[in-house]
Amino acid sequence: MTDEEVALIYKNRWSIETGFKKLKQNFQLTYFYSDTENGIKTQVWCTLIAYLLLQVIQTKSESEKAFSTIAALLRMHLISHLDLTWVVTEGRRTYPRRLKSRNKSPTAAQLSLF
Repeated sequence: MTDEEVALIYKNRWSIETGFKKLKQNFQLTYFYSDTENGIKTQVWCTLIAYLLLQVIQTKSESEKAFSTIAALLRMHLISHLDLTWVVTEGRRTYPRRLKSRNKSPTAAQLSLF
């Protein structure tokens, strides 16, 4: 076995390790809903399919958000019938920033509320 082959094997192993890390962090596989081998395999396959769909959505949206952020956003908005790529790219609410001035008088602070 050459040095290049060993390096390639470790590189592929590292990508598999990071994939399983994403699975463990973003999908709850700590509890299995079935005791049978077929039930456990089905749950693992469903998790892998969900993981791949999230990867496709992240790639298509070209978002710079972390995978865990995208998974959380989609988990919150899954039942709302929104376009998933829109949720990933622009789904976060934006609030106008107010400039804070620490030396305002109480009347100016009260008037700024209206």
